[in-house]
Amino acid sequence: MTLVLAMLLDAALGEPRWLWDRVPHPAVLMGRAVGWCDQAFNRGGARRARGALVMAGLGGTALGLGWLLSLLGPVVEIVVVAFLLAQRSLVDHVQAVARDLRISPGEGRRAVARIVGRDTGAMQGPDVARAAIESAAENLSDGVIAPAFWFLVGGVPGLMLYKITNTADSMIGHRTERHEQFGWAAARFDDLLNLIPARLTAVLILAVHGMWGGWREVAAEAPRHRSPNAGWPEAAMARVLGVALSGPRAYHGVRTEFPFVNAAGRREIGATEIDAACGVLWRVWGAALGGVAAGWLLFG
Repeated sequence: MTLVLAMLLDAALGEPRWLWDRVPHPAVLMGRAVGWCDQAFNRGGARRARGALVMAGLGGTALGLGWLLSLLGPVVEIVVVAFLLAQRSLVDHVQAVARDLRISPGEGRRAVARIVGRDTGAMQGPDVARAAIESAAENLSDGVIAPAFWFLVGGVPGLMLYKITNTADSMIGHRTERHEQFGWAAARFDDLLNLIPARLTAVLILAVHGMWGGWREVAAEAPRHRSPNAGWPEAAMARVLGVALSGPRAYHGVRTEFPFVNAAGRREIGATEIDAACGVLWRVWGAALGGVAAGWLLFG
């Protein structure tokens, strides 16, 4: 019941600015902790071992804090879980890209730069739309399905462990000179924790659109993605929308020719397809909510 109420609260309120303008969001606090560890320990030799110890420390702290929060009662649990889900904020950010893209490609580029890490300066309209839809698919898994899954598995401690790991991966889990060794443990642990949720997200995307027959194609295309997990929800999203995702993009001025997912899909896409992706987000959220509610009614 806690998760049902938390999902509804998150969908209703999202990230209220009146609150987060006054106090830091829990994800911001997690980011500060990871950033401090990066500055303090990412130096000298044995950086992979240092990074592993840091990840163990962050994970242990998250588990302990989650346990303490779980002792404060169901109301606190509901609020904490709602704060750490991202359905409403994800939809709001993705819809903002569609809205601004309708104004001009330049406005679309500025909007999508807020939610993706790739270079956006040279993007045309279809590139903006593709980036927004990819972000929608990946963050549906990372920001909604995976947190809900790990809460069901491990309560608030499990959710906190997932969120600190995902935050660490987003900040230090990069194959750069500075972070390739130090962030190795964070990246690998994040891969492990997202292994089931990413595939579950793909199943849900296909299921709510009655496209069970597309699973074979999704399973074949997902491993072509640069990420071992993000390819699953992206391949499923590409299939249900009939668009091509992934593909070439630039990071830090370097363009890489990644293969397309669902390469036969439409590539001249825009705000309409972004809107359709937001519809997918809500349908999957509804299916997940219904599944959790049904499980609670059946098994208590």
